[in-house]
Order: sequence, then structure tokens, then C-alpha cells
Amino acid sequence: MLRGKTALITGASRGIGRAIAVAMADAGADIAAVYCGNLAAAEETRSEVLKRGVRCGIYRCDVADFNQCAETVAKAAADFSQLDILVNNAGVTRDKITLAMTEEDFDCVVDTSLKGAFNMIKHIYPLFMRRRAGRIINISSVSGLMGNIGQANYSAAKAGMIGLTKTIARELASRNVTCNAVAPGFIKTDMTDRLGAAFIEHAKEAIPMKRIGLPEDVAALTVFLAGDAAGYITGEVIKVDGGLYI
Repeated sequence: MLRGKTALITGASRGIGRAIAVAMADAGADIAAVYCGNLAAAEETRSEVLKRGVRCGIYRCDVADFNQCAETVAKAAADFSQLDILVNNAGVTRDKITLAMTEEDFDCVVDTSLKGAFNMIKHIYPLFMRRRAGRIINISSVSGLMGNIGQANYSAAKAGMIGLTKTIARELASRNVTCNAVAPGFIKTDMTDRLGAAFIEHAKEAIPMKRIGLPEDVAALTVFLAGDAAGYITGEVIKVDGGLYI
């Protein structure tokens, strides 16, 4: 399905990002896995990807840093000869009610999730334009659609990603480049595991399907959007949330 393609995936060292990397490798894509701080986790992702018989490189990059993003895109493009898919998955949380949220809390989350997506798109944009082909997939959140108490920073960043997605979709449509957003709901990751069993059970009650999603649920949609079958889909925001926000 993705044989002969190369996917650059940010936040690929764990959770949803790792699941996307593995799923795209299963579909035949080579993987440029971008991570920020945890080299050991990134190497685990690379090990899983290589088991699929494709190539994988790992790249340390703080996506909030414009120049680091430029260097990473250039290095990955040189290593793999071309880039075909960009998945903006990198993100952080610093949850607090707005009264307690600091400027640093707000800036950190927006800089990583929203500015980071812009930075990567900015630098891959000319490559896709010249080739008249490409897929951009931004991992947003239902929090960016419905808001969430204690997540003024995260919800704003993820809502901003949706606006960014629609704008890039319009700008690049004539070049045969699509840009879509995936909006996960409550997904089982290291981050959600730390919330505790009682919180998770309570969260399930708000989900019509009565279960927490898996990273693989998000990855499956991402693989579809990266493939030829999704070539006429652009500017869309698709929820993967078990009906949480209908």
C-alpha cells in the first residue's frame, strides 16, 4: 500500500507515534522517525520498524525549534532520496486549570504541538510542491473540537492544528498534495496509564463504545490517509474517539 514511500513521523518514539511508524512500515513505507529526548525509546521504535523489512532512520529534533526542523527535513530527504508523507504527531501536555496555568505552560504546549507542526510543514512544503505529490497528516485531538477543562493550552494548540490543516489543504491541493487531520479521543498510552485505573474507568463511561482506544486505532486511519485510496480527501478532520464527541 505504501511500498516505495518514505514517511517522516514526529513524536515517533512512543505511543501513537510509534504505532503509526510500525503500521506504515507494515504497509511497506520506509520510516524517518523523529524524537526529542528519549534515544532509547527511539531505538526501540527503529528496532520494531526494521523487523518489517523496510529502512528506518531516527532523528533527534525539538520540533518547536524552526532551524532544527529545517536540518531534520533536509537530512531525512538526503538519507532517503525523497520524502512522501509527513505525520505531525509530536505533542506535550501541561494540564492545569487556566487560573493555575503559567505562561510557560501555555507556550510549551503550543510551541510543540502547533508551532512544531507549522515548522515541519514549512520545510517539507517546497519538496512536495516540486514533486507535485505528498501527504500531510496532523494528529490533532477531540480536545481541539470540544475543549476540555484544564487544557486551555492543549485544546488551543489542537484547534490551531485544525485551522492549519485546512489552510495547507487549500494551498497545496492544486499540487496534488493532501493535508488532513486525525482527532483521537481517549487513547491508551503511557500518558493515560499514569492517570490511574479509577480515572480511566470513569472516562469509559463518557465514551459510547465503553472502551479506551488503542494507538493502533489511530495508526490505521493514518495509513489510509497516506495511501492512494485517500487521494481525493483533503482538509478533513476525522475523529477516532469511540463516539466521545458525536
